[in-house]
Amino acid sequence: MPELPHYLSEMGAGHLLGYIIGLFTLGAFISRFFSGRIADRAGRRVVMVFGTTVAALAGFVYVLVGKMHDTWSANPETAMWGVWCFLALRMLHGMSTGFRPTGTSAFLTDIIPKARRGEALGYLGIAGNAGMAGGPALGSYLAVEYDYDAMFITSSVLGIIALLFTLKLPESLPSHRKVILDDLNILKGGIFEKSAWPAALYLIPISAAFGVFLTITPDFVDALGFKYKGLFNTIIVLSSIFMRFIAGKASDKYGREPLLVFGGSLLLIGMGIMSIATTKELAALGGVIYGLSIGVNMPTIFAWTADLAPKNRVALGLSTMLMALEIGIGGGAFISGTLFASNHELLPNIYLFCAVLAGMSAFLLWIFYRRNLSLKKSPIGVE
Repeated sequence: MPELPHYLSEMGAGHLLGYIIGLFTLGAFISRFFSGRIADRAGRRVVMVFGTTVAALAGFVYVLVGKMHDTWSANPETAMWGVWCFLALRMLHGMSTGFRPTGTSAFLTDIIPKARRGEALGYLGIAGNAGMAGGPALGSYLAVEYDYDAMFITSSVLGIIALLFTLKLPESLPSHRKVILDDLNILKGGIFEKSAWPAALYLIPISAAFGVFLTITPDFVDALGFKYKGLFNTIIVLSSIFMRFIAGKASDKYGREPLLVFGGSLLLIGMGIMSIATTKELAALGGVIYGLSIGVNMPTIFAWTADLAPKNRVALGLSTMLMALEIGIGGGAFISGTLFASNHELLPNIYLFCAVLAGMSAFLLWIFYRRNLSLKKSPIGVE
């Protein structure tokens, strides 16, 4: 991912940086309309297999699109065709994210006791973040020392390995059946789980900051002198992994809302530091704190959503929450990419705006939590 903005710029479309994340999240968002429904009806495994298959194929198709662009770019009339194909592929690639996390989180919720749900989802995040730590660093190395094709092909090979492991997993939904055409009819049976709305509303501004970070930070750290942009991402992910060891258990013990308020406060601090960073060291500090916020927020928001949802609609609840994630990431990526492309001097203000959003989210959730706590403590029937 850290190399894709530069890749698109080399294709002659640096002004479209926001679309890299924006279209990816759009594809994920659209697929959420189906993934939760299918996972609650036909089972978790089929959803995981489909999402992983898309991820495994995507890298090979990126290589093909690159070859097509090399041919088309020689003609001014067709020079942008490769760019449009690349962006269309980004949206299709997003379907992997729309399916895989929904199925995996629901699968884990099925097999783990509720009292240890936060801990288990924290460990799931650690596994995912381990890949996110190594993947971007490896991708940057391959792109810099070899070429982009090596990066894309390696991505697909790793996806195939993941698919082979996924195929060995059992089905965790007792009443599962084959996928039928009615599962794709989003007008029948609902596409949202209303119990997930509190988690979804909190997540939109938090994930908007994530979209901003993904879009403009690669260019930002490149300007500060990081040779391998993926290495900066690795710093963030490692701090996230560290926090996940603590946050999952803490949310089981102290509650989801207090942990999310803490996570939002960390995001406020991290993005605030990024807004004033002028050195690699200060940017790294902001990145570490930002990573800690992810380590708190993500396992806790998954566990909170699963807690809120009825047992037979857990996957639908998770997909509803993840739609909010895509709205935030996509919106943040598109807006920040557009603003950054038009005026690089806006970068500190963009980070600062994200810090304000994070602070507001944490504050409003704290009010919501205290209000609910007061209602629970109030004696019933006393006037």
